[in-house]
Amino acid sequence: KDNYRLMLDVLGDICANVIAPRAAEADEEGVQFKDGEVYYTQATEEALDALIQAELMGAMLPWEYGGMNMPETIYQLMIDMVSRAEAGLMTIFGLLEIALAINEYADQELKDRLLPKFARGEVTGAMVLTEPDAGSDLGIVQTKATFDEKAGHWRLNGVKRFITNGNADVQLVLARSSEGSSDARGLSLFLLERDESMRIRRIENKLGIHSSPTCEIQYNNTPAYLVGRERFGLIRYAMGLMNGARLAVSSQAVGIAEAAYREAHKYASQRIQFNQPIRNIAPVTRMLLSMRGEIEAARALICTTGQWVDRLKVYQERVSKGDKSYRVQQKRASSLADVLTPLTKYDATEMANRVCYLAMQIHGGVGYMREFNVERHYRDVRVTNIYEGTSQMQVVAAIGKLLGHALD
Repeated sequence: KDNYRLMLDVLGDICANVIAPRAAEADEEGVQFKDGEVYYTQATEEALDALIQAELMGAMLPWEYGGMNMPETIYQLMIDMVSRAEAGLMTIFGLLEIALAINEYADQELKDRLLPKFARGEVTGAMVLTEPDAGSDLGIVQTKATFDEKAGHWRLNGVKRFITNGNADVQLVLARSSEGSSDARGLSLFLLERDESMRIRRIENKLGIHSSPTCEIQYNNTPAYLVGRERFGLIRYAMGLMNGARLAVSSQAVGIAEAAYREAHKYASQRIQFNQPIRNIAPVTRMLLSMRGEIEAARALICTTGQWVDRLKVYQERVSKGDKSYRVQQKRASSLADVLTPLTKYDATEMANRVCYLAMQIHGGVGYMREFNVERHYRDVRVTNIYEGTSQMQVVAAIGKLLGHALD
């Protein structure tokens, strides 16, 4: 616990003194796209350098690959802090989940070659699932994977859209590997290292999260490696990735909400109307108390869910090593993780949108102006209950388990 606290203190110092002071600059400048290449803002580059120098980029990776072996629960607190400082940066920092999936599912050669690079911050990752016609319904993904007998690896052809950090060096891609299939059972997960056969066609012009690139990608016979078993791409591996992804977006939302609340509290303490700070006016007081309580409740829920995800990883490892006595605990943890992750994302992201709405309301007219940070938080938070599965899809994901009494 002392190590966790020390690491969070170091990260907090970087967030406060390096990242947050230039967050508005990163938003204003935005990520750039030129001659088929994506360029981060200078503020983003310097923030990443600071995180790399502090050796925080491989926080959850095992010791043997240069990581810090941190649990999911602590990592979510890290994402919370980074998001509070600058929400767009989280979409690069928070994609360590890609490295964790490689550690869990890929073969030893890929792990030995790539994971130390993730830990050193030499590469970034992307989860490449969505297509123009396959958003929530990933079972209809059409990107095609064919095995090249001569080269001894797979090749990908197709277009992916709305890919967060789609310029990443290492990508996990969901593609159709079974000829003639049309549903989820024909999909596999592939790992590729970016080369000239992968073309970024454009980046999206978004409402918020301007420092984070959202890309449309075209694969043209791009070399790739099968991750895990064929045909398990969606039903096992991508769904496994979603636990971490949902938690990460939940933490991002809470971080943005925390920043918005603090801006609102500061403004309400300084803004004098009717000879008193507006925070003393009963309706405003009630708004601030509601915001504070909802943020703390969501953060507690994230920590609880993170603990079950951590337990599940431990039980799975024990069982995989032959200790069958942990099967009951594994089954229980799996059930709870599966129901709590969509519930947590639903709760945290909807809460954060409410908090940012109220934070702007407390600012009144000035909150609508670009000079105040609350306007940026209001724009940034809006995507959190859309990407990595809309709130409505979280209901769909959770309802079966709930009706099956998973939380009893």
